[in-house]
Formats: sequence, structure tokens, C-alpha cells
Amino acid sequence: MTLGLQPGVAAGLVDARDVVAVLANGYSGAGKALKPHLLASEGIQSAQAYAVGGTHRHIPEIRQNLLAAGADDVTISFTPTLVPMSRGILATATARLAAGHEDATDAEIRQAWEQAYEAEPFVRLLPEGQWPTTAATLGANTALVQVAVDRAAGRVVTVTALDNLVKGTAGAAVQSMNIALGLPQALGLTTEGLAP
Repeated sequence: MTLGLQPGVAAGLVDARDVVAVLANGYSGAGKALKPHLLASEGIQSAQAYAVGGTHRHIPEIRQNLLAAGADDVTISFTPTLVPMSRGILATATARLAAGHEDATDAEIRQAWEQAYEAEPFVRLLPEGQWPTTAATLGANTALVQVAVDRAAGRVVTVTALDNLVKGTAGAAVQSMNIALGLPQALGLTTEGLAP
């Protein structure tokens, strides 16, 4: 959600007081606990929402990130959903266009994302009309982002895909360590390893 919305918030184009997000998450995000609803036999051919109604543990982190980007206030309706894949997250997040920017062109809005991610080695804004998939990020420290404007609803819509076991955890940690140690960000992150 942060990677999807933060460029618009930082540019003043997005009002973070009305963020709505639905995420499709692979089962690895649920941890290793042995619970009946997390067994493959229960999850196959099934999608199930969890942590509904503002109870997800990452909401404070998302609020913090959007506030740090310049939001005056942040209100999030966040519904994560387990889907039958072992890893990955597909995050669809929407927010209202900020007051005074309702008439901004799609190109002007997209420019905020282009500028935010043009120098980022592991976040890629896809070409217009191309939508992120979790399969395209499998095993990689890459996040794929797309942005569109829903004119009828007056909302910016972002879709972000990443591998939660790499970009979401281990890869992000290695990238952060590289930056902290003054090393190239991509050091140790160009090989794609998979398990599971």
C-alpha cells in the first residue's frame, strides 16, 4: 500500500484521509503456525478475508509511512485476503484525489509516480495499461506498481505486486543493510532464489 500510494501523497495529489485497500496475500504471509484454515487442503480453491475491520497489525506502519510522506491525516480501510498461492502480495489501494487536483490530467498524476521511482533499483512503474502480477515478482526483490485514475469515483487506484518473502522481508533487510553500510543497494539481491 505504501509503495502504491506514497508518491501521490508526497506530491499532494492524494488525500490519505480515505484510503481503501484490498490485498491478495499468499499463505507464507500467515506464518508457520499449524492452524486448520492455513492447511493447503483447506486453502485450495478458496479465498478468505482476515483481520477485517481495522484489526491488521500493519495498519500503524502504513499510517506512519503515509504521514512521513506528507499526509495531514491517514484513515485506512484495509482488508487482507488469503488466496491459494504460497507467496506474494497483490495490493490494490485507492484514495481520493486531493482537493484542488480533481482536474489534474492522468499524465500529470502519473508523473508523480514516474519521478518517485525513476531512480529506484527495485521499484518499477509499469508502462500504462500493464498491470502487476505476483508471478512477475516471484523470488525477486522487485515491486511492480501501476497507477490509474477512476474519474467516476474521483479516486487514484494503485496496484502493487511483490514477493513478500523477498521484497517484503529478507530482500528489504539486505537492501537496508547495504544502504546503512554504504554498499551498492543491489549487492546480493540480483539472484532470484526460491523456497517455497
